[in-house]
Amino acid sequence: MNKLQLHGFNNLTKSLSFNIYDICYAPAEQQQAYIEYIDEAYNADKLTQILKDVAEIIGATVLNIAHQDYEPQGASVTMLISEGNVELPSSMHSQSPGPLPDTILAHLDKSHITVHTYPESHPDNGISTFRADIDVSTCGRISPLKALNYLIHSFESDVVIMDYKVRGFTRDISGKKHYIDHNITSIQNYIAKDTQESYQMIDVNVYQENIFHTKMMLKETELENYLFEKESNLSAEQKAGIQKKLQKEVTEIFYGHNYRRKKIDVADA
Repeated sequence: MNKLQLHGFNNLTKSLSFNIYDICYAPAEQQQAYIEYIDEAYNADKLTQILKDVAEIIGATVLNIAHQDYEPQGASVTMLISEGNVELPSSMHSQSPGPLPDTILAHLDKSHITVHTYPESHPDNGISTFRADIDVSTCGRISPLKALNYLIHSFESDVVIMDYKVRGFTRDISGKKHYIDHNITSIQNYIAKDTQESYQMIDVNVYQENIFHTKMMLKETELENYLFEKESNLSAEQKAGIQKKLQKEVTEIFYGHNYRRKKIDVADA
């Protein structure tokens, strides 16, 4: 796309919001250990570093950071950012994936990045779900979409639900208003191919309103990857029951509906 000659500052606001869900099976005696593990793995200091990496990926300068760990669990980070004085790469607005990885709140100049975590567990069925809500909102030329790959790979994501919206308008030197300054047909275009192949994905886009929505659900749910503590003495029946519970949890979150199904008895698991 040809570079727009603007009259003044680029007033468009580009907002990327998404929820990342990580599902785990941790029976009652393991649930407290699971919560403690999540709180350590994704505490405010570690989330802060993730958001600093995001700011670097999108070419932003961090102005201010606020972060907090909560009792009994969870953490938040908010970061304020500015566009910075760096030369943005020509690929910044191309429909292509951003870099992969090798929370805290930070403040940016008229822009911000936030993350909030929500570990939870169910006392009866052993399912524990960790959710991270992430918002990247930018003004000017920089785009939050290039941070998608990094963020998806920074968390163990079973379900990812993403919304991207361009708000407001900016004027060119002739006075014409522009309601978007880059081409986009789908959020999926900014996600690496190997990631796309691992997930079932659907879009609900409203192009005339510059609203883009994408859901991702992991295709394969290998039981061993979902047990908080490895269990070698589970029977085939118990494994099948746990597998059904896990799949039900992932499917309900992906579609946003609770499903009725025959009760699964894994009391001995």
